[in-house]
Amino acid sequence: MYSRRAASYVRLHPELRSPLLRLRHPAFSGPVVSALSRVPRRVSDPADVHFERRDVPGPAGAPDVTVLLYRPQNGQRNPAALLYLHGGGFITGSADAYHRQCTRFANELGLLVVNVDYRLAPKTPFPGPLEDCYAALKWLHAHAAELGVDPERIAVAGDSAGAGLAAGLAQLAHDRGEVSVAFQLLLYPMLDDRTVLRTDHGGRGEFVWTPGSNRLGWTAYLGHAPRLEDAPAYAAPARREDLSGLAPAWIGVGTLDLFYLEDREYARRLVEAGVPCEFFEVDGAYHASELFMPGASVSGLFLERSLDALRRGLQLHPPILAPSPSAG
Repeated sequence: MYSRRAASYVRLHPELRSPLLRLRHPAFSGPVVSALSRVPRRVSDPADVHFERRDVPGPAGAPDVTVLLYRPQNGQRNPAALLYLHGGGFITGSADAYHRQCTRFANELGLLVVNVDYRLAPKTPFPGPLEDCYAALKWLHAHAAELGVDPERIAVAGDSAGAGLAAGLAQLAHDRGEVSVAFQLLLYPMLDDRTVLRTDHGGRGEFVWTPGSNRLGWTAYLGHAPRLEDAPAYAAPARREDLSGLAPAWIGVGTLDLFYLEDREYARRLVEAGVPCEFFEVDGAYHASELFMPGASVSGLFLERSLDALRRGLQLHPPILAPSPSAG
């Protein structure tokens, strides 16, 4: 008999347990996503960073793309930039909702962060969202000098579907050869539509992003239900056969995340193809758990490891430390 009780609750990291997680989370539905899209955004501009909103040229025949710029409060000390792509399963979310994350990247790493408000499916299926991200990357590369950025030190990053877009963007940029990507930071990336076709997930995906939500997201993005035989190039980055020549990567994911297996396999294949890739797993963590439980030590470790990966990948100067109070 079907039970709503979460079988994987006992496998959760102790710091991530909550009474709200004793039951499986319901899957997103079309009506829920539609209702979320109609909710007015009431997000104030961040005050602890130099913030700017711009509209940049979009893909050919498409609207402009809105990008949010975050510069460190203490001044940009690194001539590098991070292009950030928000999560939301391709069907929900917004750049505005990621002020806190992008502000942290900017202030702690001393670089420019460009947060892309790409169009969402199903209204705009593939390749629209990815082309929006590519247009933002091209704009950043073309205006690097005026933005104080070395065009050879631009990383792409994202979480969940945004990380899947970042991986696809790294592949697309590599193949088109117009702009370069120095590093990929992929937080629990949504890489493989074939995960929808799996019937046994080993108890993963009971929290936040479930198999039902995954089916909805991929179907909206592809314009049809996932099928084993094929998917368009760059839509599902894990399907790419030749991964050689791609930018170095860092992939982080929890062991109870629905994407754990596809992420681990993509990391393995990157290394096999000669691409430097660090795979970091958090035992007993669910999808985006660091956003829901930021006070947990494992959440802090996950975020610190991602920051360290960017420091190494972009060859950033160390953070400026406050002077110690003088004794006496």
